[in-house]
Amino acid sequence: MKTIRISCIGSGDITPESPTYELAFETGKLLAHAGWIVVCGGLRGVMEAVCRGAKEAGGATVGIVPTNNPADANPWVDTPVATGLGPMRNYLVVINGDAVLAFEGGAGTRSELALSQKTGKEVVALAAHPGFDDLTRAETPAEAVRMLADIVSRR
Repeated sequence: MKTIRISCIGSGDITPESPTYELAFETGKLLAHAGWIVVCGGLRGVMEAVCRGAKEAGGATVGIVPTNNPADANPWVDTPVATGLGPMRNYLVVINGDAVLAFEGGAGTRSELALSQKTGKEVVALAAHPGFDDLTRAETPAEAVRMLADIVSRR
């Protein structure tokens, strides 16, 4: 049986007090309960929250960091991958998932959404992303995980 990997993208600037942090944390737990590996950019914000949730639920995480130093990954990353690529590492985040889960974000998240479209990765979004109106939109973490399960079952 193939291990499912979900690429989680979103803002690196949110804080633990943000509703988006809590949303990503809860979603990370659900991804772990599904037995899936969380793949992300490995730094702070959404990446930290989703990894923290996954780890607290017994899941596995991969962080593809933009720097040359794997120690730059957040403390909830099991497998840090140093790239030295800066924002170009966004491509690696996208292609290493069986599907993409998008949270609130800025330019980096938009670049990952565009790369998802260019590489044929299906995206479930837990936030509005203007200019990307064709995304599958979920209202809750549970709904997002159900949608992702449908996507990965068709692959």
